Amino acid sequence: MSRKRRPAPPKAAPVERSPALEAEGLEALARQYPEDREEILLDAAVCWKDAEQYDRALAVYQQLLDGGCDEPELTEAYRISTLWEAGRIGEARDAAARLRRRHPTDAGAWNVVAELFETAGELHDAADWFTAGITHLLGPATPLTRTAVEDAADPDGIEELAIGRHRVRRRLGQPHDDLDRLADTLHEHRPALLRGHRTLDELHDPDRLRAAESGDAEALRASIDELTAEIAARRSALSRPRMTCALFWPEPEFARLMDKWPDLADDYGTEHHEHVRGVEKRLRRLSEEGEVHLGVALGSVTDYETFTRNEGLSPRDGDARAEYAADLAARGRSQSWPPPRNGPCWCGSGRKYKKCCGDPATA
Repeated sequence: MSRKRRPAPPKAAPVERSPALEAEGLEALARQYPEDREEILLDAAVCWKDAEQYDRALAVYQQLLDGGCDEPELTEAYRISTLWEAGRIGEARDAAARLRRRHPTDAGAWNVVAELFETAGELHDAADWFTAGITHLLGPATPLTRTAVEDAADPDGIEELAIGRHRVRRRLGQPHDDLDRLADTLHEHRPALLRGHRTLDELHDPDRLRAAESGDAEALRASIDELTAEIAARRSALSRPRMTCALFWPEPEFARLMDKWPDLADDYGTEHHEHVRGVEKRLRRLSEEGEVHLGVALGSVTDYETFTRNEGLSPRDGDARAEYAADLAARGRSQSWPPPRNGPCWCGSGRKYKKCCGDPATA
């Protein structure tokens, strides 16, 4: 029996809904689609926080914890962060201490609490949490190498901990140690989208903070905005499930792709309609296998060439195309799948999904 599929969220309405209304709608949606309950309620809690109704957000987190959830340590970390935002600092500190005594195995939990302390200006506590998280997840006797991180259960989470620790220690003016050098190495091998064009020392340069402390209002605003954006991006990445995307080349880009690399027809077919059917079939197969966060990433040949050149990858490599799809999703160049049955089809035909790629006859 096929699994009841939750419809994709509707496109943004012209009239913006308040965070409280969004939260109420999400809680109702969670009751309607219990198989996606945890994901939906986590979004609802964020909306209650945005509405500054912290008790409602805390109640949602407690509901998840009491009812059983897939990520209890991360959910508890979000609850602790909400307690702090609500001004219940003592309760947040006590809850953080209890969480730490449980030795979390979820890197996200360590990151959320460490960044909570960092945002609050409690830099020594933040550094301590970042360090403890790395030590617990890698093991105290593990060599501090990129290979060791890649072989760990959650390499991305450990990388975020190491880079967060580097950032805080630079702000504290502490000298580089072995973990800071590991962070430098991990940063050097990050995708171009995350790495940018600066080293970690440049990104985390404490001179920027000194300039901000000099009384220059513009420098202060720039420093705060940059740090806030960096932490917000990491929190967003932690709180949102990753989307598994199928790479889709719109028809003009597909023609360019075949001109440049004709051998890719082995994977895509020689005609664009074959490629479209292949994308839909792949997404349906992934859905049947239990994947719930699916999307379509829109490729561009010029962008793909830049991506593979920056990453040192071969454009003909299937893994390179998979990494490119993930990179597109991170940049917001993707759309959720499936679209609403009466909504426009993801392929760009202009027809309704149910009359186009969503027609069972095309399966």
